[in-house]
Amino acid sequence: MEVQQQEMKSLGVFDIYREAYKIILSRRKIFTQITFALILPLSFISLAHTILSNTLFPKITDQNQKDLAETQVPTSNYANIFDLLPSTSASYWLLQAAYTIFSFILFLLSTSAIVYTMACIYSGREVTFRLVMSVVPKVWKRLMVTFFTIFLALCTYHVVAFLVLALVAVLIAFGPNTNVGLVILSVVVVLYLMGFLYMSIVWQLASTISVLEDSYGFQAMKKSNQLIRGKVGMATFIFLKLGLVYYMLHKALERVVLHGEPLGMVNRVAFANVCLSLLSLLSLFERVIQTVIYFVCKSHHHENIDKLALSDHLQVYTQEYYIPLKGDNLQLKQFNVG
Repeated sequence: MEVQQQEMKSLGVFDIYREAYKIILSRRKIFTQITFALILPLSFISLAHTILSNTLFPKITDQNQKDLAETQVPTSNYANIFDLLPSTSASYWLLQAAYTIFSFILFLLSTSAIVYTMACIYSGREVTFRLVMSVVPKVWKRLMVTFFTIFLALCTYHVVAFLVLALVAVLIAFGPNTNVGLVILSVVVVLYLMGFLYMSIVWQLASTISVLEDSYGFQAMKKSNQLIRGKVGMATFIFLKLGLVYYMLHKALERVVLHGEPLGMVNRVAFANVCLSLLSLLSLFERVIQTVIYFVCKSHHHENIDKLALSDHLQVYTQEYYIPLKGDNLQLKQFNVG
């Protein structure tokens, strides 16, 4: 790491960007290999899904409905077109399911690979692409438990939020003062969005904790909630900014690649390749930042990870049989500053 952990607590947003950039640049070989192996396929699937969802299936459905409206009833052609509609819908939902599954797998694998690589860099361990790929299948199991834990928590959160919103909507519809009800509804919606964003940030940090510490699942979420305190504003700003860049890339893809017929096919394909490259680099940058934020939060709470203990923890992943470490094996040390 370019910055000592004791100094990390004072890092601001742009300092974190610079630190992540320096780390990637100093180990560009291993990060390039991870990007081509895991992140690039994930970005390609994302862009391909955007193109198919916005062009192919809508056009097929619209054409089928148009043919159906222009075909006399009853005829064999009408029956054939009518039978195509359910199969088109089924193909669309199969595409959504396949996209979700493959994206989920590649997301966990790429996150596991980058966080593990960052941990090796921090602890001073030698790291190679072959080593990372051999360790990832063991690491991602812990991340998967954490993912399903936060998924369950988000489902519960959405259900409760829906019930609250429904109750407020009923009170507005039958209440004496509509304006007051609308204000209450606006406050509830804002609180809902803030809670959802906070849980997303907790999940990001919990993913890193699942790899670097002995906690995963609910324990990782609890630990993440403790660490993020005092740095919520900084983490929110960073992830909102990165999310905005993601959104702009996808919108640019839709406008130029999907609706840019005057530019010609060659230019549209070239622009798609640029979007693919930028999306892959952004995904790599985000995951490195995710780990840097973890160390910033640790430093903010005056917690120092023993590099030797962390190295031993990482060594367990390379053993033939994985034996979870106990809490005493990765003890967090306290130190006073100033």
